[in-house]
Formats: sequence, structure tokens, C-alpha cells
Amino acid sequence: MASTGLQMLGLVLAVLGWACGVLVCAAPLWRVSAFVGGELVIAQMLWEGLWMNCLSQTTGQIQCKTYDSTLALPMSAQMARGLTVLSLLLCVLALILGVAGAKCTHCMGDGNQASKARLARIAGVLFIVAGLAYLTPICSTAYTIIRDFYDPNVAAPLKRELGPALYLGWGASVLLLVGGSLLHIGSSAPGERALPVFGGAAKSSPRPGTAGVVKQQEKSFV
Repeated sequence: MASTGLQMLGLVLAVLGWACGVLVCAAPLWRVSAFVGGELVIAQMLWEGLWMNCLSQTTGQIQCKTYDSTLALPMSAQMARGLTVLSLLLCVLALILGVAGAKCTHCMGDGNQASKARLARIAGVLFIVAGLAYLTPICSTAYTIIRDFYDPNVAAPLKRELGPALYLGWGASVLLLVGGSLLHIGSSAPGERALPVFGGAAKSSPRPGTAGVVKQQEKSFV
């Protein structure tokens, strides 16, 4: 039977992962200007995100500007945008299916538990796919930042460090993966009394009443 506790825990973790994913997608803190060499005190700090970049000054002023053209961005940035948006949309679809298929809800009635469990399992798989889709641009961006940081051919002003949004993105991906797994595990189909392994043997074996009639007919012929 489906476990209500695992279903609710999976949904709560997945919703938390989705909320963190929305914040990470909107935050301009994926890349942060690095302190390289003797540049320990700088007057400006540059923040870069998927949709905008911000310039923070020591006076406390922050100026943000969205990117002028999407097509002018590198292919990696465009891929990161597409995967994050796709992941968030999959989470919305999975949340709708998960709520409809949860055992504690009455969206599809109480008599159709098999269909509800099937919907919940599909929602769990969608959450797992969304977590993997969200994890891909996070890891790819982190790899690019670390590679350029240790590359001696990259100028010091162009080097970046890992922003806080990447760490939150890793946490969001883990929440989506764990939540989807718990939702899928806790949504097992209701057990059936019939044993499919012995179904053929049960059909071939005669009933007790029929066997008695056959024995009586044999005795009468004798």
C-alpha cells in the first residue's frame, strides 16, 4: 500500500527544492569577481547571473542591468537558461500530479487508489528528472569557473569565483532528487490478493465439487 508519510515528506522536500530553484534562477550571484594576486581591496564587485549582472560598490550602491540580447550570450549561458526553466516547469507539472495522486487527497476519489498511486509515481520521476536537469547547468558553470580561475592564460580581472547561488543550486537539486525518490518509493501500487505466479495452476485445477461429480460418475459406470 502507498505510504502517506513518505508521500508527504517527498512532496515537502520537492517543493522546498523548487522554491530554492526559483531563487537561484533569478539571483545574479552565479559568478562573483575574484580576489586574485595582490588585489585585496577593490572598490567594485561584479555579480553575474543568468538574466542580469550587478555592480556592487563599497559605498553600498548596487546597479543591476539585464542582458541586452539573449542570442549574444555564450552557448553555455543559453543552455543554462533553458535547462533551469525546463526544470522549474517540470516541477510545476510534477507538483500538480503529486497532489492529485497523493493518498491523503480526494482529487480523484478514494476508490481509485491504483490510478492515484500511478500518478504519484509519475510525479516522483518528473521531480527526479527536474533535479538532474537543474544539476547540469550548476555543475557546468562551476566547472567553467574553476577551470578559468586556474588557467594562467586568463587575465586576472576576468577570473571569477563560485557565487552563493551555485551552492544553493546544489542544495535545490539534492532536495528535488531526494523528494522525487521518496515520492516514488512511497507510492507503490495497492496490493492485490491474487497470486499471478500460481494463476495458471489455479485455473487448470478442478474445483472440489466438480471432482466429486466426476468420481461419482466413474463409480456408476463401474
